[in-house]
Amino acid sequence: MGVEGSDRLAAAARRLLGHVAERIEADLTVRLWTGERIPLKPGARDDIVLAVETPAAVTRLLRRPRLTTLVDLMAAGDIAIEGGTLLDLAERRGGMKAKGLLKRLDKRLVATSLWPFLVARAADLPSRHAYQGVDAERDEAGRDNKALVQFHYDLSNAFYALFLDPEMVYSCAYFPSWDASLEEAQVAKLDMICRKLRLQPGERFLDIGSGWGGLVCHAAQHYGVTAHGVTLSQAQFDFAQEKIRRLGLQDRVTIELKDYRELSGTFDKIASIGMFEHVGLANHATYFTHMRSLLRPRGLILNHAISRAAKKSDRAFRRKRAEYQAMQRYIFPGGELDHIGSSVTAMERAGFEVHDVEGWREHYALTTRRWCERLYANREAAAREVGPEKARLWLLYLAGVSLGFERGTIGIYQTLASAGRRGPSGLPPTRADLYR
Repeated sequence: MGVEGSDRLAAAARRLLGHVAERIEADLTVRLWTGERIPLKPGARDDIVLAVETPAAVTRLLRRPRLTTLVDLMAAGDIAIEGGTLLDLAERRGGMKAKGLLKRLDKRLVATSLWPFLVARAADLPSRHAYQGVDAERDEAGRDNKALVQFHYDLSNAFYALFLDPEMVYSCAYFPSWDASLEEAQVAKLDMICRKLRLQPGERFLDIGSGWGGLVCHAAQHYGVTAHGVTLSQAQFDFAQEKIRRLGLQDRVTIELKDYRELSGTFDKIASIGMFEHVGLANHATYFTHMRSLLRPRGLILNHAISRAAKKSDRAFRRKRAEYQAMQRYIFPGGELDHIGSSVTAMERAGFEVHDVEGWREHYALTTRRWCERLYANREAAAREVGPEKARLWLLYLAGVSLGFERGTIGIYQTLASAGRRGPSGLPPTRADLYR
């Protein structure tokens, strides 16, 4: 594109943004590919800037107005947030008058401003970082859990270490107070899981989706159990094996690179922490039935899983919002979120008695915010480790899910249940000891 063409498009963008600014009054600044900065209200700050690096980015969005197009553009750096993350951008929306914006805009001005972009030349942007494998919903249809899991977890242990705590705990932390450190909150979470399961010395404890080994090692060290974990991530498996050796826990902790469906034996207690989301909605009955077969009578299971709110019908619930589809496409292929009512129903149908359900939504909002802040602070190292495009995708993902938890569009619950329904549960009359 020549200078004249670029200037013409910049003038169109300037005209449109000026018109939009009059109607939304956002404390934001947009930077065009020419270097020109356009405030979206008088006196708008410009320390955090939404940058449009090329007019082709606008053209691609107009031709394919989808969230996945925007994600591809942001991964490529064609649209960027400078000086912060999506979390910072969201905070600047504060008093923005976005509701009913389309009705308040001059349709003719919008059309004439966008037309030059629509007819401009711009090649399609390939989705290089989307999952390319087969994503079967049902186990019996050949669902490849290993490939789905490794797409997410086998990026690089060094990459995850840039934003996780030293124990590499990659699930919702539990904050004793909102000003507690992430490290303190993750230890508190591990301890809460062990207390809810009422782990006792000598018990056989199973961790489904054991990650980098944080929970199995904590349970063996502090509660005297014999712990076994399974993961499908080679990177996690290798890290956990080394950690077990380093801590001298070989006689009390074992890890297998194995699908949960291949597990056998009997355990006193089972934890499933942040793994249930990978199972797939169509496979929940099979999953809980198998978990029931692995537990001794009246053994306890703790299912810790991200959720979505129930809808008026199952059909409405299964319709996925654009951001949910994008998460599956770029971050969690095969991942599906249940609503807590459905999860509890599936557990009861499999023969469990549900005792406690506790929501941790605000804890995960803060956890993911801390992760995002750490990854942003280490963004240059992240780009060296996994590439700049993947690093940008993860910053978007962590910020996006944090906003989802803050706003209540996604939640998370810990559900404690026991195997069987008849006779004494073995639990104390109150839960006061859990919250000491």
